[in-house]
Amino acid sequence: MDLIDSNYWSSVHQLLGELDRDIAALYTERGIDGVRTRFVGPLIALGRFGPHTVQELADRRQVTHSAMSQTVAAMRKEGLVESTPGPDGRTRSVRLTARAEHLVPFMMAEWRATEATTRALDAELPYPLVKVVEDIRAALARRSFPDRLKDNLP
Repeated sequence: MDLIDSNYWSSVHQLLGELDRDIAALYTERGIDGVRTRFVGPLIALGRFGPHTVQELADRRQVTHSAMSQTVAAMRKEGLVESTPGPDGRTRSVRLTARAEHLVPFMMAEWRATEATTRALDAELPYPLVKVVEDIRAALARRSFPDRLKDNLP
């Protein structure tokens, strides 16, 4: 195998992509167009807690402001959210459109179903994926990834 074709984590990336596509296919099957799986968390948060600034959504979802700003722009393009000036004039408040308000109950049900499905799948494994993640984080707490990476560079 050529060096450029070798990727130790490719099977993990592929699996996550396949699961994401399966969830997206469920939306399409239910006639829900224009909703990407990355929209679901922010849309549920807006549905449960009301309008947020982009930074508040980013903090809630534990992503960067830039990533959330791009997600909000994509959701706005699909007619799922709208922005209004914030109270201080420097920020904008993001809120659901009527279309998104109608979709949020299904998204919440799908989220719960996905959690239950992945927990059941994890229970079938001899070594649950969540435990793998915990163990990797513990190993990296003992010695950082950058330090380990530098050891493998010439």
